[in-house]
Amino acid sequence: MNIYDTVNQLAKEIKESKEYIEYKQMKEQIKDNPELKEKLDNFERARYETQIATMQGKEPNQEQVETLQRIYLELIQNDITKRYLDVELKFNTMLSDINKILGEAVQDLL
Repeated sequence: MNIYDTVNQLAKEIKESKEYIEYKQMKEQIKDNPELKEKLDNFERARYETQIATMQGKEPNQEQVETLQRIYLELIQNDITKRYLDVELKFNTMLSDINKILGEAVQDLL
């Protein structure tokens, strides 16, 4: 089998996976609720700022950490946003596992 056929089959299987389908459904549900979308956008922004600080070798400041925690605690109180975060994590874990497997396959070249 050709490598491109294989990767196209993988892409098809990802799109047919439970993780992908659930995540896509939850994204649509969030998109249809402006209030929840805004809360999740604020969370994503806070999470991004914290990750950038960490990647730059800086310790996130206390305010950033507290903001992130406060928003997260608020989000998990709502069944819809809690489910969204859960399925997002499952989807991202699946992608991370796939990347790990591919990376290990070419590790000897790096």
